[in-house]
Amino acid sequence: MNTKDSDQVPVASISIENWISLGVLSVIWGSAFVLVETALQGVTPLWLAAWRITIAAAITNFFWFFHSRKLFLSDVRSWGLLIVFSLFSGALPFQLLAWGQQHVNSAYAGVAMSSVGLIILPLAHILLPDQKITATRLAGFLLGFTGVVILFGTDSIFLGNHSEHQASGRLACFSAAFCYATSSILLRMLPPIDRIGVAAASLSIGAIVVVISALTFEGLPSGMDPPTLTAVTTLAIIPTAVGNILRIRVIRSAGPVFLSLVSYLVPLWAVIFGIIVMGETPESNLYPALLLILSGIGITQSRSIRALFVQNNQNRD
Repeated sequence: MNTKDSDQVPVASISIENWISLGVLSVIWGSAFVLVETALQGVTPLWLAAWRITIAAAITNFFWFFHSRKLFLSDVRSWGLLIVFSLFSGALPFQLLAWGQQHVNSAYAGVAMSSVGLIILPLAHILLPDQKITATRLAGFLLGFTGVVILFGTDSIFLGNHSEHQASGRLACFSAAFCYATSSILLRMLPPIDRIGVAAASLSIGAIVVVISALTFEGLPSGMDPPTLTAVTTLAIIPTAVGNILRIRVIRSAGPVFLSLVSYLVPLWAVIFGIIVMGETPESNLYPALLLILSGIGITQSRSIRALFVQNNQNRD
């Protein structure tokens, strides 16, 4: 009986802490587009991915060493699934995004990431018993995605930066989104596992793969100037190391469909950071897009929001 229960996928439970984590993730992941754009001015794409994941792996392993040094928390071991998860959660998407952002603008990359939510829906419906598609959930996701499209405008989405490799860059961005969606499902399918341990293990496995890839296709790394080094280090520490630990924590407790809501907020923050850091001028479509994005989140998680208010009222009583 106990063994059987330990093999089952944990049921999602959404709390206020999950909502706070979602907001924090949207901010730090939204900053990643500016950091990647800055870093690519002084480092090749695969080595950018390699430095990013290697530094993040070192940081998470440091915390894991002093945290618990445990990985699987039961007698059930799924090393094969962990390796596949590692490939889809970091090794593949980091390379795809770094390469893709050479050939498409950051707006297009942001729209591509918003598709994670739509990709997760059918995957979760098939593989996770507590993540079934409902009419309300589908309507919310579609409304949020409409907001993302309005945010960037059709010119930004379909014209990009006119690179001759634009089609490949687009494919790379959407492939990265597919990887993130798949890894979210795979993470929920893992047996009980330490959240810092799985972050450290997956980043370490991914680092080995990406470094080998960079050495194979780009040769030995070259030196980095101070702005590039700062961008790469910040990218590794905040969006990657800290973001990965938060992401795993949210997925294990609230589920991949809940986490996919961050896909609608990340493009918004990417625009805000572009305005602040890159000096871009905000467009008039920013505010209606924000309304649609937040409305989509509210509709998709309306049941969870109501449950939070009921729980808070009960606690007060």
